[in-house]
Amino acid sequence: MAPGMGAGRDPWRPWRAGSAGLIGLVLAGCSSLPHIVPDLARRPAGTAQVRLAGASGPLSAAQRQAVLARLQAGGAPTDIFDRHLAMEQAIVGSPLTTGNRVRLLQDGAATYEAMLTAIALARDHVHLETYILDDDEVGQRFAQALIGKRSQGVPVRLLRDSVGTLGTPTAFFERLVASGVQVLEFNPANPLQALGARKDWAPNQRDHRKLLIVDGTTAFLGGINISSVYSGGSTGRNPRPRADGSLAWRDTDVLVQGPAVAELQKLFLAAWAQQQGEPPAGGNFFPASRAAGREVVRVIGSSPTEPFSLIYATLLSAIDSAETSVQITNAYFVPDPQLLEALEAACRRGVAVTLILPSQTDSWLVFHAGRRHYDRLLSAGVRIFERRGAVLHSKTALIDGVWSTVGSTNLDWRSFLHNHELNIVVLGPDFGGQVQAMFDRDLALSDAVVLPQWRRRTLDNRLKEAFARLWEYWL
Repeated sequence: MAPGMGAGRDPWRPWRAGSAGLIGLVLAGCSSLPHIVPDLARRPAGTAQVRLAGASGPLSAAQRQAVLARLQAGGAPTDIFDRHLAMEQAIVGSPLTTGNRVRLLQDGAATYEAMLTAIALARDHVHLETYILDDDEVGQRFAQALIGKRSQGVPVRLLRDSVGTLGTPTAFFERLVASGVQVLEFNPANPLQALGARKDWAPNQRDHRKLLIVDGTTAFLGGINISSVYSGGSTGRNPRPRADGSLAWRDTDVLVQGPAVAELQKLFLAAWAQQQGEPPAGGNFFPASRAAGREVVRVIGSSPTEPFSLIYATLLSAIDSAETSVQITNAYFVPDPQLLEALEAACRRGVAVTLILPSQTDSWLVFHAGRRHYDRLLSAGVRIFERRGAVLHSKTALIDGVWSTVGSTNLDWRSFLHNHELNIVVLGPDFGGQVQAMFDRDLALSDAVVLPQWRRRTLDNRLKEAFARLWEYWL
């Protein structure tokens, strides 16, 4: 796979991999999204006990109420804290953690510099989990950083998705292994390779997470893969193309420090063990937690081995609890009936629902499969904008200005059913204000989709939408 091709999508596609890919998908079997009824979100205010944990462990009842009161103060009028948090806790199981610092990182350049700086400062371990790791300028910088750190005696573990790195030469990873980096391939695409590793062959289950953990104290996650497609600027008033003339990719990551990093570490170690990696030894993976800021964070990891996507169910409940606004930016928008119904129901309650979606993409099937829902959503009152001047790859949401999520999860069937995904939820108006400012910047660089004009789209586009609909389940 050439750099920049398919950096956000799963290359294991019947239209990319040929008949062998189609057979693999069929053999992988079919599953479906269950209908999720967020009954807990309907509880009267004050009836649910929401768990919160800090650097020193679970908070007392008084401390918990003080945190929730602080979150409620200063934000938009909303019942999301009372109606939604108990549901979210019941779904996910992990507690809300206080005392975190969360920093928004927009686009690849800023994210890579922060990540490489963190790797350079590592003293105990480096854990990297990624979908795509290209053998290009950016990939080589990361390889050199990991090799350099390993030469200093710091253990380095890399969990890379087999399909996402399908186009990366074997020599790239052999060099890492030769330097002492532990490299583990997630669900090998080659069935013989999976058999040799005594793993079940699960070609349709992909690791779409993007996670870097350094010393158990600092973590990065979001939608940004390791690839030169992120070179160039895509957030200014005049987005700059990459050196080869193609559009830069617009994406979002977060830097997290504080107690929430331990929850991210648990997910990495669980994935490493599930893939039969050599048991990590000798590292201080869970150092004594220290408060790093004031943000309240919940970590949500989803896996196709679970009855349903935890991130999907959480988002549905949050939209269901919205009182004032739902603002979503997403790269691959192929909603299922429940998500469509949730967005329409929010509009009927008077909630302002706004979507920022791509105007250009690396997967035309996904692009047109999502567009076929525009008429229905616009008719319901949803405002839709398409981002220009960049390839939009961001996956964020902001509800009522106080419930924010950033991660790897697209709003499509693939993320909800087939992928291992990772998001964080951040509560409160402070971080919500940062996400709102980011949303407003993207909105200013987007074009509105207007219903009368949309209904005059060409026959060619309508035929593409009809064809793409046949593949929705796999997108």
